[in-house]
Amino acid sequence: LHDNFFALGGHSLLATQVISRVRQVLQREVDLRSLFEHATLDKFCQVLDQATAQPQPPLLPRSREQALPLSYAQERQWFLWQLQPDSSAYHIPLALRLVGPLDVAALQQAFDGLLARHENLRTRFIEEQGRAYQRVEPTLRLAIEQDALALSGSTQQQDEQLRGYVEREVQRLFDLREGPLLRVRLARLAADQHLLVVTQHHIVSDGWSMQLMARELSELYAASLEGRAASLAPLPVQYADYAAWQRDWMEAGERERQLAFWVGELGGEQPVLELPTDRSRPAQPSYRGARVVLPLPHALSVALKRQAREQGVTLFMWLLASFQGLLQRYSGQDDVRVGVPIANRNRLETEGLIGFFVNTQVLKARFDAGQSFSDLLQQVKRTALQAQAHQDLPFEQLVDALRPERSLSYNPLFQVMFNHQAQAPASVAAEAAGLRLEALASDTFSAQVDLKLDTFDSDEGLLAGFSYATDLFEAASIERLAQHWLRLLEQVVAD
Repeated sequence: LHDNFFALGGHSLLATQVISRVRQVLQREVDLRSLFEHATLDKFCQVLDQATAQPQPPLLPRSREQALPLSYAQERQWFLWQLQPDSSAYHIPLALRLVGPLDVAALQQAFDGLLARHENLRTRFIEEQGRAYQRVEPTLRLAIEQDALALSGSTQQQDEQLRGYVEREVQRLFDLREGPLLRVRLARLAADQHLLVVTQHHIVSDGWSMQLMARELSELYAASLEGRAASLAPLPVQYADYAAWQRDWMEAGERERQLAFWVGELGGEQPVLELPTDRSRPAQPSYRGARVVLPLPHALSVALKRQAREQGVTLFMWLLASFQGLLQRYSGQDDVRVGVPIANRNRLETEGLIGFFVNTQVLKARFDAGQSFSDLLQQVKRTALQAQAHQDLPFEQLVDALRPERSLSYNPLFQVMFNHQAQAPASVAAEAAGLRLEALASDTFSAQVDLKLDTFDSDEGLLAGFSYATDLFEAASIERLAQHWLRLLEQVVAD
């Protein structure tokens, strides 16, 4: 009863899932801040006693007899695809090396089961009288395309050949009007080795969805081999139900409430973060990127987590504050804005769906001369919690409202991103019926922004990756920046 949620390993994503379950099971509405301010079970229960009845409308299945609207995120993707139908910038790949005996018929059955389970994978898009709609096909069988690859040369050369194969597959275009927007290709490398490449268009998927797909495919494949029903919980709603619910909820006044917060938070001037670059910013970026990887020493990782708990913040907040502090030193600017992707699955019904939910928030930190790192931490905590309470407003609508000066040479509202994942990307994605699934690492990075810091937490410690635009930076400059960030972390832990 007196355990502290965060001391037990709780973090922002788990906290969001607690709030989702409170809403679903107890029909009570509390914001995320309540759990941060009352982090023990007994105190949180007292808050729930005072909580209001559920103000959000229920998320329920909709009739398929009526036209199905797009979600706001899908609407933006539809617009971008119409502008550039020959671009693969929004293709999402999943490349897995399959080690062990593979039953191709069982794998085909697994994909058939996945398509039967998730309507979104059977969806295509149509336009009538100037408005786009979703059209869900009642059934769809997606045949696995098969190849045989003869690899040659050293291990490094073979890895390059595999990555080239994946890259060519990912570049193949989708037609959003015709579908399907999922493609599966299987390459036989040896009797007990295969490469599976699953490519989706972003309009029907996101990063969470890809992890979900890998887990469900493993279970469906094992169930097919063993001749049993897959142990997957039934889905209460589908993505099209969420899209209709989102529009109803936002148009009933929620959009105005959330937009008013963000305009108050970010309104006025929209500064461009001016980091010192090695090359002049091109008029139009190439989006080519590279990455510098930095494992943090185990002792430092332990100290950071301990200090975050002592300060009453999550590790995400701690690392974001340190990154914004670094950017302030590099830019000399006192207003530092960072883009942060957010899962945007704050209802229990959406956690098991394959679909495009992810949103982007702009988190601002202000600096002044007398500020301590503890002051900065508490500011970042307040900003992050307020942003969580206003996470549903689509980023594109915020851009439209704030009207920053538009330029093809840099991203609007922020030029740098930060993303923290509570679990490191495992080298082994899953195991199913004697088959090991290993994620194939990529050495090509698309740079949608100037600089991005990804941090991953694991039992071994924290791992950081700095992705950067090669139009602007040399590798040596980012390696030096990474070392400066490491030094900053060490100094804050010390004092």
